[in-house]
Order: sequence, then structure tokens, then C-alpha cells
Amino acid sequence: MTASHSDSLVVLFGATAGAYGAKLGSDERELILLVWQVVDLPSKKVGTLHKSLVKAENLDLSDQCREVSGLTPEGLGKAEPLDRVLQQFSQLVSSDLKVLGRSSYTLCSDGQLLIRQVLHPETSKKNFLLSDCFYSFYDLRKEFHTCYPSSAAVKDQTIKTMAEYLGLGTDETEEDFGVWQVKTMVAIIFSMLSENCNHIFTEPETVKYKYETGPCSKSETVDSETVIRARGLPWQSSDQDIARFFKGLNIAKGGVALCLNAQGRRNGEALVRFVNSEQRDLALERHKHHMGSRYIEVYKATGEEFLKIAGGTSNEVAQFLSKENQVIIRMRGLPFTATQEDVLGFLGPECPVTGGKEGLLFVKYPDGRPTGDAFVLFSCEEYAQNALKKHKEILGKRYIELFRSTAAEVQQVLNRYMSTPLIPTLPTPIIPVIPPPYTIATGSIRDCVRLRGLPYTAGIDDILEFMGDATGDIKPHGVHMVLNQQGRPSGDAFIQMKSADKAFMVAQKCHKKMMKDRYVEVFQCSGEEMNFVLMGGTLNRSGLSPPPCLSPPAYAAFQTAAVIPAEAALYQPQALLPATRTPQASAAAPPTVTYYPAQAAQLYMNYTAYYPSPPVSPTTVGYIAAPPGAVAAAATATHTPILPQPGALVRMQGLPYNTGMKEILSFFQGYQYAPDDYNGLIQLSDQARSVLQAPKEWVCL
Repeated sequence: MTASHSDSLVVLFGATAGAYGAKLGSDERELILLVWQVVDLPSKKVGTLHKSLVKAENLDLSDQCREVSGLTPEGLGKAEPLDRVLQQFSQLVSSDLKVLGRSSYTLCSDGQLLIRQVLHPETSKKNFLLSDCFYSFYDLRKEFHTCYPSSAAVKDQTIKTMAEYLGLGTDETEEDFGVWQVKTMVAIIFSMLSENCNHIFTEPETVKYKYETGPCSKSETVDSETVIRARGLPWQSSDQDIARFFKGLNIAKGGVALCLNAQGRRNGEALVRFVNSEQRDLALERHKHHMGSRYIEVYKATGEEFLKIAGGTSNEVAQFLSKENQVIIRMRGLPFTATQEDVLGFLGPECPVTGGKEGLLFVKYPDGRPTGDAFVLFSCEEYAQNALKKHKEILGKRYIELFRSTAAEVQQVLNRYMSTPLIPTLPTPIIPVIPPPYTIATGSIRDCVRLRGLPYTAGIDDILEFMGDATGDIKPHGVHMVLNQQGRPSGDAFIQMKSADKAFMVAQKCHKKMMKDRYVEVFQCSGEEMNFVLMGGTLNRSGLSPPPCLSPPAYAAFQTAAVIPAEAALYQPQALLPATRTPQASAAAPPTVTYYPAQAAQLYMNYTAYYPSPPVSPTTVGYIAAPPGAVAAAATATHTPILPQPGALVRMQGLPYNTGMKEILSFFQGYQYAPDDYNGLIQLSDQARSVLQAPKEWVCL
């Protein structure tokens, strides 16, 4: 009887310094024992049985290992390291095959764990290669169940249960640990080769040599039983790093999807799709295994989650990713005027791009404007490494960041930018209501604190909980979240305290205190410093940098809060709106708007109610429902017009810093705009106008 793959099997058994049996390899412990024997299938002859101890770097054996194997740290200390043992393995197997008149062989092990969960991960961490024989093997449990279908399920099989099913001797005490297991496995194989069974070893298990990149379409069907979520990855991890972490397991083509945060940067998570549920289950056993010095959490995920991250519909992206086995590099920070020739010239002849211009993919907004991102294909690792050496080199007047990327990241970035609306849908007109007037603190009194390093998911409630007993010392409406230019949390917040002493105590008590899984830095500061940052300036160890929209003499504009007529503020950003009501509620009652009581004379507003960066705390503004006819009453006001329809307000971004009113009106030549009031709905005092006029964005009617 012969096998289609080879005429000989090498029966292999191993043990680690930790868990044994079904948990083998789940604790990252090193291999300490290998036992093997060559079996010639046609003649049913065997070679010499070999047993080799392996010297581990950590000789601290678990109690289970000591009890089951009988090995001691002293005995292992005299053994050879793994790389030397594997060299001896290859030499001894070749010698035994020559004696039996054979030249090729296939490994046969008790299950998947020794090959996939022990040998491949350990050699990968120790940076040496396994020989080709370890990429193909027979799982004796599966072969046994195929030969004897009435036996126990594959996952419940052990060497002992298989021997008992065949009526073979099972006294393990007669032989050394490992020797009995190999001899019993050989006896099981001979029983399967008998005339009664006539089993043929034809379909070995395979281990992929390397991870294959490729695109994923949103129309694909992804089995949820094949997907996991890896969390805690180093931010610079690539798909190849993740594939190396799961070395020994077969990841589906294009099956690594790195997740991005709201700012388009990697958030330390990835979704990984395996070829089948068996591989996924083995991956879950690597929960809290290490990548470098970090442990990685591994959880179940769904096919929908994977498609949301990795799936794409763009034909341009599909064509870009159609070239297989390419290394993808992401370029970030490109000048908006950069062309394909500029990028190719920047990379130079030492790192040629696959297909020239066809190997470049610029990321653009739906209207065709460039985002400053691009993806580049390289045919080999050497070219990609040469490109990465140009990280932060200058193109034009900007430095360019280069990172390893993945096909899934290409899809994710393109999906995000292409789904961004050109002009966000405006909310129904409302009139905000604010509790009794207040003024943001100003001056040099250090009665404020700055929180830096907040989790991006942190909200007002989280901050108040973080402050603890000091919450009672916060001024009304004194919590201010700092958002970035995209309107997303920046990780900073400012708190106005009732006195400088209270601010000092909070800074001392809460500095580097944990919020969720991050420590938060707390610094004492003044109201003036807080206002500069809220208006777009920066505050760091180097000192205070003013907002870009203001010249130094204009700092005095911050000494008092901007005051505008209450009825003027008809439009507010979506972030400050109350939750959208359900369709059922809308059908039951006519639409209502929020109402500002007529007797109140003033409304204190920060300019960021109109501009996305950086708004103050949502607690600053409250709302109450308008009584019937409120909209009509507001519409009949003679001093403040109401927008005729949603969509009449447009926002311009990316303007040159020296843009003036004349250039704006010239740009909109041919379109009708409010003829007498270029500031739109808001009638501003000079003081308020100095705050509202931001050079990079304009709000036009």
C-alpha cells in the first residue's frame, strides 16, 4: 500500500514546558521534547525510534508537565536548543529513509497542535525557518475517523482512545514519556493499513508558506465562523506582522483587515478571516499571546464586521489591487497639487513602482479634490523597504509619511472618503436656549485645568466620574471638550474650577489617573490659555501659540465672550442637536422647533457653534420645545431673516489664508446670495466678528 504524497511517514510527537493535551501551545510555552520514527508504508517496516530533549530558554516547567513527562529542569539544561535539534531531526530521518530505500516522507502527528500551535509559532518568534516537511502533514485523528467512521468525533480523539477502540495495549507506564505515544501511533497506522481497512493516506494537511494579499468585495459571503478580532496591536503593525503572529494557521487570501479610527489612523485592532472554522478556533487559543512585548487579545467576530472594514465596491480599487503578491505602501501628507510624476520622482529609481503610474492610487473626495493620501504598489520587499526609508522626506514644501498598508486598508480609506457628503444635511432651524448667562473665564488666574490623553470615546459623564469629589467645584457649564478640525474628539478637555486653589488640588490629585484603559494628564492653566486653545491655538512646553486666524494684537478679543442677538442663532451643528425622534412620534404630532424666550436679551456663544474646530462642551447649550406658532413668530421678526430652506447654507474649506470677501463673491459669481448681509444670518458686533471670521472656512448664504 502506498500513499500518493509519499511512500513513508515520519510519526512525530512533542511536548512543551506548559500545557499538555488539548491545550498544547495555548500558553506560549516552549518545546522541550521531540520523539519520532520513520514508517515505510509499502513494506510496513519501521526505522529507529529517536527521542530528543530540547533546551528551552525558560526551564521553569509547569506542574502538569513535571507530572506527565517526568522531565526536570536539570535534565533539560544539558539538551540542545531547538534549531540544533531540528537539524539533527532532518539528518536522522534522511539516514533512516536511506536504510529503508526511500527518499521522501510526510509527517504524521497526533492532531494539529504540535505543528500549527507549537513548532510554527516558536520558530517564527526565534527567527529561523522550518524545513519544507513541516508545511505538510497528516492528522492521525482525522485519518482514523475517516477509516473508522463509528469512532469518537475528531475533537474528542486521543492516542489512548484510538488504541482502546482498536483493542491495543494502553499501559503508558511501560515506556518513557513520548516513546509509548509514538509506538502506539505506529501500531494504529498499521491497523489502518490492514486488509480489513485498506486505508490510503492521500490528503495531507497544509500550512501556507506566506500570507496572500488580495481585494475583497462587499458582495462576497463571509462565514462568521471564520473571523476573529485581534486587539492591542502595535500601531505600526502591517498585515504581514499579523500573519506572522498567526503563523501556522491558514489565513484566507486578503483576510487581514486593519481597523482605522475616526481620524483615519490605525487603532490597534484588526479583523482576520481564516480559511475555515477549525483554523479560527485554533486562532482563538492564541488569546493574550505576545507580539513583541505586547499581548494581543483575540475574540470572535462576524462576517458583516469583516466586510464593513475590508469590503469595497470601487472598480478603480479592484483594478489597483488586482495585481497579486504586491507590497502596498501608504503615503500621507502629499501636497494637494502633487501629480503622479511628482510621486514617482519622489520615490526614485531605487524603488520602482509596479506598472509605473498604474501602481499609484490617489485618494480623493467625491468631488475629485485630493485628500493628500495615496497608495503605491511594489513588486518585492526590497523595493518597499527602500521606499520606507524616505519616511518624512520632503516633497514640495511638505514632509511625507510612509507606512506599510494592506488591501483592506485601501478599501477602508477609499470607502470612508468616498462616502463623505460634499455638503452635510442641515438640521431643521432651531433657536438654542441657554441657562442663565455665563462668561468663559479669562485672564491669567490659573483657575482651570487641562485634561490631556482622554480616550476618544470619553464623554462628559466620563470626565465628571474621573473628577470624583472635585465635580462639585466645577463652575456651571465649565466642562469644555476640544474637538479637531473634523469635529471629532482630540483627547483634550478643559475644566473651569471655582478657584485657583481648587484647580491646583485637582491637578495634584488626578494627574495620571486612569480613565478606562488610558492614563490622563491633568495640568493647571489659566482661562486665557484655555480660550486660546479652544479658538484653535496650541499650548505645550514650548509656550503658547495663538490661533492661526488671529494676529497678536487681536488677543484682547478673548477678554469677554462674544455676544450676539438671541434670535440670530438659527442654525447649530448637528453635534449639539437633541436626539432624532422616531418616525412614529413624528407622525403623531406636528414637527416642533426649540424656542428661545423673548424676554431674554442676550445669548453668549462661542464661535465654534458655526465652525467645526473646536466646539465647547455640549452642556453649554440647552433646548426646550417651542410653543405652537413659534416658527411663524420667528419668521415675522423684522431684524433677523430665516433660511428659506435647508441647504441654503454652504461651507467652504481649504481656502488660501489670504482669501478675502471679494474673492469669495467672485467665486460665487452667477449665483444668488444675500445681497445686503454677507455674514449670512448673524448680525455681528465687531468683537464677535473678529472671532467668527476664520480664514480657512467661510459660511455663506
